[in-house]
Parts: sequence; structure tokens; C-alpha cells
Amino acid sequence: MAQVVLLPGKEKKTALGHPWIYRTEIDRVEGAFAPGDVVDVVSGRGRFLAKAYYNPASMIALRVMTYRDEPVDGAFIAARIARAVEYRRGFADMHSCRMVFAESDFLPALIVDAFGSVLVVQFLSLGMDRFREDVVRALVDALHPTGIYERSDVPVRRLEGLPQRTGLLYGEVPDRVSFRENGLSLSVDVKNGQKTGYFLDQKENRAAIAPFVKDRRVLDCFSHVGAFALHAGMYGAQEVTGVDISAEAVAMAQEHARMNGLEDRVRFLEANCFDFLREAGERGERYGAIILDPPAFTKSRAAVPGALRGYKEINLRAMKLLEDGGYLVSCSCSHHVGPEAFQKVIGQAARDAHCILRQVEFRTQGKDHPILPASPETQYLKCAILQVFHEGR
Repeated sequence: MAQVVLLPGKEKKTALGHPWIYRTEIDRVEGAFAPGDVVDVVSGRGRFLAKAYYNPASMIALRVMTYRDEPVDGAFIAARIARAVEYRRGFADMHSCRMVFAESDFLPALIVDAFGSVLVVQFLSLGMDRFREDVVRALVDALHPTGIYERSDVPVRRLEGLPQRTGLLYGEVPDRVSFRENGLSLSVDVKNGQKTGYFLDQKENRAAIAPFVKDRRVLDCFSHVGAFALHAGMYGAQEVTGVDISAEAVAMAQEHARMNGLEDRVRFLEANCFDFLREAGERGERYGAIILDPPAFTKSRAAVPGALRGYKEINLRAMKLLEDGGYLVSCSCSHHVGPEAFQKVIGQAARDAHCILRQVEFRTQGKDHPILPASPETQYLKCAILQVFHEGR
């Protein structure tokens, strides 16, 4: 087995449990290897640190599989998947759950989502792609799905020298898969929807809005297929408007409202949310609760200033639309925008809107998306529930 020797001093992060090693942190490679092979990672003084798979073409050249000197093979993959599944059995609905969350489940660059009896899988790196048959076999043994579908159609694979791939890996997968979330009946297009078809990371946050939407007029911006809006309707909102720029998402959201008997109270509009918020302000609209759950505004650190401007604008406009004492549920899934930066920009928006905020909760992704304290990158979702007072008006 080849050995990758790190530059002096670069072993500290790995020793503390961070699962990534960058190309710039490597001194040399000793021994023969093929890209994607599992290698030993050692310090400059030769101390064993970890086993990782190695792709010299990627900026994240090494992704740690284990900190023990043990074989990394099909049995290893099966044991890791079994451990990930067992963790979730303690709290999750196993038919509506992220079953494997990559580095946080010690299976770097592997994503597995469960919808009903169907699993959706993403292999995001060369090293994990080489274990695809072992992964499928382990998932079948652990969960007995009716089908497994691959959605490795993500740009990050190009950085690994891999083509984008989709397709059936096991069993049968229908065009639409039915599942339930917090009592709602939903369906997901696992073959063509965004990422794996649906965003499970907000599941616990959607349940958390219940006390803040009852008997209120609710606006849900960036509603995608309507999950937050539908929860608001189920939890007793007086009326709910969901807004999204995608005609396909709006059509699916409307279908979800019909499936749950909520079409009389929950409606969806196709519109640009920035424009809708501005125009609603010009019309003098008022809401008792507003939910902001936009897509990631930045995929890189260089774009963070622009992302912060975007977050400030939508939060400022939403605050101006809220009744005095109304509730703002503001989210960010941009991992380059940390919790402190996100809270700061919300505070700036409140200052400019002449509002006083009272924080009710500051939440993150659900427990099926666990966080490694040694790896801040594994915590990406922010969800602030705030009460807004117009004391300055």
C-alpha cells in the first residue's frame, strides 16, 4: 500500500479528526498507487495517522476512511453502513430520512436518502465511486429497499475527474415515489428532482414552526415543492401563500396541497421571490409569519459578499411585511456563510428595517444529518426563528 507523507505541521488537523487533507498539505507519495486507491497517511516523521482514499487530481486529495490501521474493503463498507442505519433507527422515520451523510457517517462523499421503500444514492468522489458495488450490496442487506437509484449528476464529480451519472442500481424505482413527512403525504421525483429529489435536512425545522403559524397569514418564499407551506397549513395557518420561481416545483407543490386536502388554504405562485417581496411591500401586504428558505446563494468563499447582500435584502423585505409581533423563519444552506455571519446579516437587516428581534430558536439540520465538531463543513444549515417588533415605527 502506498504511503502519503504530509508536510511538517500539517498532521494536526487530521489528528484532531478532520476528514479532509488538501493537495497543498502533502509532501510526497511513497509507493505505487492508482487514483482512488486507499493509502496510508503518515506524518512527516512517519507516524501513522489514517487510511484515506487518494485522488491527486482533486484539491481535496485525501478523504479519511478510518483512523485505525485496518483493511478498507467491502466488509468495512458494510459495517459503516450498518452503523449509520442503526444510529437512525433510534429516532428517525426510516422511510423519510437521510440514511448516510458522507463524512459525518465516516463514509466520505457518499449520500443516501430514503423515500418510502426507495433509496437515492450519490457518489461524489473517485474513491467512493470505486466502492459502488459494495455500497449497493450493503444497502440491500441493511434496508431491503424495493429500488436504489443513483443521482450522481452533480458538478463536483468533474473536480474528481468523473462523469455525471444517473440510473437504476437495484430493483425497481417509479417515476414518482410516495412517502410521509411529519404526517403529510408527499411524493418525490427521484429521477429528475433537485439533488436527490427532496430536501430532508429541514424536516425537523418544518415541524418546529407549528406554534408560530397557527391562525396566521403565512408567506413561504422559495417554497420548492411546498414542504414548509404545507406544514403551515397542516398546523392551522389561516391562509398560506408559497412562492417559487420554478413552474415544475409549483405544479408539484399544488399537487401536494391536493393530496393533503389543503388546497383551500394553501396556494402556490410562480414568481421571483425577490420581486414578490418588493411588490408585496409596495401593495402594503402584511403577514403573521414569513418563511425564507432560499437555495444556497454561494458555492464559493469568493461569492460570500454577494450572498450576504442577498440574505440581507430578503430578510429586510420580509421584516417590513410582518405584523408587529409576527414571526420570521429565516434559513441559509450556504456552508460558506457560517452561523455568526448569518445572524449578523439578519441583525443588519433588522436595523435597516427599524425592527427589534427576539430570537425564539436558532436551529440547524436534523439529527439524520449529524455534525462533526472537528469538521465545521458538516454543519451548513441555519434556521433562525425570530419574533419581529416594529418598535422604531
